[in-house]
Amino acid sequence: MELTVVMPCLNEAETVETCVRKAVECLKENGIDGEVVVADNGSTDGSQALAEAAGARVVHVDRKGYGNALMGGIRAARGEYVIMGDADDSYDFTSLQPFVDELRKGADLVMGNRFKGGIAPGAMPPLHKYLGNPVLSYMGRLFFKSKIGDFHCGLRGFRRDVALSLGLQSSGMEFASELVVKFTLFGYKISEVPTTLAVDGRSRPPHLNTWRDGWRHLRFLLLYSPRWLFLIPGLVLMTLGLGAGIALSFGPVTVGEIAFDVDTLVGASAMMVIGFQAVLFALLTKAYGVAEGFLPPTARVGSFLKSWSLERGLVISGVLAVLGLAGLVASLAHWQLRSFGELDPRESLRLVVPSATALMMSFQALLGTFFLSILNIRRSSHPATEPGTEDSTVQDAMLARGKAEGKVEAVDQTKAEDAKAEQPKTEQAKAEQAHRD
Repeated sequence: MELTVVMPCLNEAETVETCVRKAVECLKENGIDGEVVVADNGSTDGSQALAEAAGARVVHVDRKGYGNALMGGIRAARGEYVIMGDADDSYDFTSLQPFVDELRKGADLVMGNRFKGGIAPGAMPPLHKYLGNPVLSYMGRLFFKSKIGDFHCGLRGFRRDVALSLGLQSSGMEFASELVVKFTLFGYKISEVPTTLAVDGRSRPPHLNTWRDGWRHLRFLLLYSPRWLFLIPGLVLMTLGLGAGIALSFGPVTVGEIAFDVDTLVGASAMMVIGFQAVLFALLTKAYGVAEGFLPPTARVGSFLKSWSLERGLVISGVLAVLGLAGLVASLAHWQLRSFGELDPRESLRLVVPSATALMMSFQALLGTFFLSILNIRRSSHPATEPGTEDSTVQDAMLARGKAEGKVEAVDQTKAEDAKAEQPKTEQAKAEQAHRD
């Protein structure tokens, strides 16, 4: 079978029958070998019977949520390709051929673009049309270097086998973002076709919650982009903090009528520490994401992780610690020159603050290095060995020890006796089976 049209459904009695009939007619008119699957998520209004009467195959998905319903439908699909769309009659299921054409040409994911195809008046709330969708789509393009213009179009087609291989996990509305992000991250071919959006045919409000689901989409985009969540903000903070710290370590800095002194130096120190921590988090998050498989490996990060070692991290941490301790020793000498009496903060803090900053960054580097080394234990572990292979040295050693203690022979003898006892029963069963035949 070439195509399965999947529609998630939760109490869509007013529109599901119309959507199914349109999809079935489209398949027939275009000679597409396909089916319509309605993934029901617990409807109580009779949507299931209406969908079946219109020609759909209904699958029941117990786990609640938009993403769960869609994944249930995708798993149940029999087609090589899947086109998903909401069962609220807002998408045109009579115009699926452009999606199929792109899939046949080799696209792995085909996204609809409502802004190019046309949005009917009242079909999309102004907040979604002019703020939510454009901003989130822009962030998706920025974070993941995607060319998709409409990240959240609910009408899209893709290869079923690829979607199942990506380990999609989102249970809610953010499933729409996860699908696009993972197809993009793992380098699959993505294309886009114009599609339309009409006013949905339901008399009740939609399941979509503007602020809750908007936040879930934004949260997903951030969590899957450690570069923009941690690395870039961290580098910006470190650069600003380092520049300001170096300038203020030699004395006050005046810009116009504004004078920056040791108070700003303390703020620059905080920026350095926070920025350094964010950069470490970016590295750790990327290493963890690659190890778990929800982020793809990259050549740059892979090369760094391969060359990094606990010893190198300890050296860097040690250098920072030495610099910090040297500064503290200098501050103590400065205090001694004042006979351990009262100090001028504008002088003493220029030694103490950079020294304390170096010590804090030293401990951050130390702890981060140890944590990264723990992640590398799993990443660099040997593959599981099978009994009887040349690599199963531990198993061979245990077997040799068992033989030396006489335990293996005793076990083998017991197995032989059990097999001997079972032999008459086996022969009797074979004789009875032959008699019945």
